[in-house]
Amino acid sequence: MNFLTEIVAFVVAIGVLVVVHEFGHYSVARLCGVKVLRFSVGFGKPLVQWVNKKTGVEWTIAALPLGGYVKMLDEREVDPESGTRIPDEDLPRAFNRQSVAKRIAIVAAGPIANFVLAIVLFSAVFAGGVTEPAAIVSQPAPDTAAARAGFEGGETVLSMRDAQGGETHPIRSWSDLRWKMLDASFDHRRVVLTAKTREGTFDFPVAVGGITDAGAEQDFMDKLGFAPGGGTLTVAGVEAGSAAQKSGLKPGDTLRAIDGRGIENATNFIDYVKAHGGKPVTLTIERNGKRDAVQIVPDVKRDASTGKDVGRIGAALANQLPTVDVRYGPLESLRLGVNRTWDISLYSLRMFGRMITGEASLKNLSGPVTIADYAGKSARLGATAFISFIALVSISLGVLNLLPIPVLDGGHLLYYLVEAVTGKAVSDRWQLVLQRAGLVCIVALSMIALFNDLARLIRF
Repeated sequence: MNFLTEIVAFVVAIGVLVVVHEFGHYSVARLCGVKVLRFSVGFGKPLVQWVNKKTGVEWTIAALPLGGYVKMLDEREVDPESGTRIPDEDLPRAFNRQSVAKRIAIVAAGPIANFVLAIVLFSAVFAGGVTEPAAIVSQPAPDTAAARAGFEGGETVLSMRDAQGGETHPIRSWSDLRWKMLDASFDHRRVVLTAKTREGTFDFPVAVGGITDAGAEQDFMDKLGFAPGGGTLTVAGVEAGSAAQKSGLKPGDTLRAIDGRGIENATNFIDYVKAHGGKPVTLTIERNGKRDAVQIVPDVKRDASTGKDVGRIGAALANQLPTVDVRYGPLESLRLGVNRTWDISLYSLRMFGRMITGEASLKNLSGPVTIADYAGKSARLGATAFISFIALVSISLGVLNLLPIPVLDGGHLLYYLVEAVTGKAVSDRWQLVLQRAGLVCIVALSMIALFNDLARLIRF
């Protein structure tokens, strides 16, 4: 069932993104007076095909749903050896006969449509309201940025500002905190988090390190020592013969502490157990309103993802974090939608640039398998998560297509910008050479992304 959900969610997401992207090209081409011959969703053998009698456009849904294209009338695509030619009355409607400005507008319209879609979707999420974990910090691991800043666990972050001064930004949820920390992380900036504690409200200066050495599967907030807290962790189930059963743990038990350390989320608890395989630890549990101490020795098991021996108690856990309902007005939602789209676009460009220079790992590249996996996961979480996922991938698609790589929209834009500056079009010979080089780049990136997908899937 999960596999089916992933496939359906992936097809829906990619279908929406491709249609929006290609409709951007199509609509601006029509506005510029260019004759459109075909609008195809997918590549390969057509599954469904029909012609609009009014416009003459052939609409196609093809077998391979990993892209699409809009075919426009273009003299360069006519084979002179066959003797075919474009009728004289259609020549003014050929794409290659349009001004540089019109060609730039047509090519740029696809990525721009993806950005507009992301703005609309994010704005809808902000306006409709979303329930998110509260910005409460759990007890950080020793020698992390959070621990060095003075966080002990249980603090509620209220706002953030640069250590050098400037505007103070309110923090409304954990997601809000994460995005603002992500922005600061790229510049290795020092920030000041204002948080409410049991004793009052205090400032916590945090040295936000870079995240570029982290793989796509690793949350940079964990590296900084920040994890959502303030929640309760309960035992949802116990495996027969496991360390949990031998120690007397039962479903419904609330885990309050492990070796005196407060437990506020599943991640910290699991990490602690993994590090104590074969070593006795003391759990403080709450059962029927009473607290008790339980000693347990985690079993030593081989971790399939790392190949290392780790501790495991054999209990299913249920994590309940305190949440807040975040909702904005229409204008504020639109502003936040624009800001979120801009932030993610800038983040994607900077991350790609750092991968090229070697400052960031190529493990950050993801392919269709990972996209399908996250499509399914977000769909199972609900409409809001799935809409946010589509917006995120739409931005990635827009940014990718604007990269100055021949065969992509950005490569064509580069040709036209050169033509606009020099007054001369890039020769067909150079375009052919650059197209081949661009194709090699795209194939190489695709292979790396696919390798990363497989590595995450089979854990090697």
